[in-house]
Amino acid sequence: VAAPNIIVEKAMKPLTEVGVMDFGNKADDGGYLTLTPEELEDMALSRNARQKFIKQFYGSKEFINGETRYCIWIDDDGLAEAWKEPALAKRMDLVRQARINSKDRYARSLASRPHQFKSPRLSRLSAIVTPRVSSENRPYLPVGVMSNSAVIGDRNFALYDAPLWNMGMIASRLHWVWVGTICVRMRTDFSYSNTLGWNTFPVPTLTDKNKSDLTRCAEDILLTREAHFPATIADLYDPDTMPADLRQAHDRNDEVLERIYIGRRFRNDTERLEKLFELYTKMTAGHGATTKRKSSAMA
Repeated sequence: VAAPNIIVEKAMKPLTEVGVMDFGNKADDGGYLTLTPEELEDMALSRNARQKFIKQFYGSKEFINGETRYCIWIDDDGLAEAWKEPALAKRMDLVRQARINSKDRYARSLASRPHQFKSPRLSRLSAIVTPRVSSENRPYLPVGVMSNSAVIGDRNFALYDAPLWNMGMIASRLHWVWVGTICVRMRTDFSYSNTLGWNTFPVPTLTDKNKSDLTRCAEDILLTREAHFPATIADLYDPDTMPADLRQAHDRNDEVLERIYIGRRFRNDTERLEKLFELYTKMTAGHGATTKRKSSAMA
C-alpha cells in the first residue's frame, strides 16, 4: 500500500484526544550536565547534594540497552546552594564557557543559566517514553514509562503525564506498521517523529471502556517486563529470544486495539495500513491541500 502525502501541521489532532508528544531534554551544554557513573563518583558530592541535584538520565541507549548515566538537575530555587558545592560550581562554569563559545546564537543566550538544560522538562508524575531511533528488527517499538525522578534526554520523545492507554497504542503492531511506512529512516532503522509518527496516527473515538482496556494491556506489558528483570529492552525484544509471556501480553494489546478499529483482528499488515489510511483521510478532511512528507518536518 503506497503512503499518501502527509499533512504535518502540529495543530492537527487525531479523532480522539491523545497525549501531546514532545522532545526530551535538550542540553547545549558541552556535555558537562551529564555524567558517567565514574564522573559522578569523582565529583565527591555530599550525600545531601547528590540527592538534591543529581538525577538518573536516559538517552535512547540508556533506555534501550540499560546503560547508566546521570545528570545535574538544579532548580532555580536551589541554585544558590548548588554554587556552594565546588564540583557543581566547576561544572556550571564549564557549561557557561561552552555556551559562550557556541556558534549558535540561542545557545549563547543560555550562558546566563548554566545550571539548566536548554529546555528543562520533568513530568509531574510520569512520562511515556519512546526513542527517536530504534531497530526495525524488533517486533514492536520500544516504549516505556518513567517517573519524574528520571530525566529524559532529547534522543527520546515523551508524553508527559499522559494517560497510560497511550502506551498501549505506541506498543501495538498497528503503530509499528504506521511508523515503518510514514516516518523517514536512519539507514534501515526507524527514525521516530512526533509530527509524522504520532500526530498523524489515526485513532478512532475511544470510549471509557476502550481506554480502561488499553490501560490494563499496557500495565500487563510493564508487569511482564518486570518479571524478567534485569533484562533490558534490547534483551526482551530480540526477535529470536523474546519471552513467550511478553509476546502474549503484546498480542492481547493488539487484539484489544484492533477490535476497537474493526471489531476483529486484522489479517495482515496490508489490511492494517489500508484501514489506517482510510481513517487518516477522514482525519485530515478539511485541512486543505496536503504537503509532501519531508525529513525536515521532524520536530
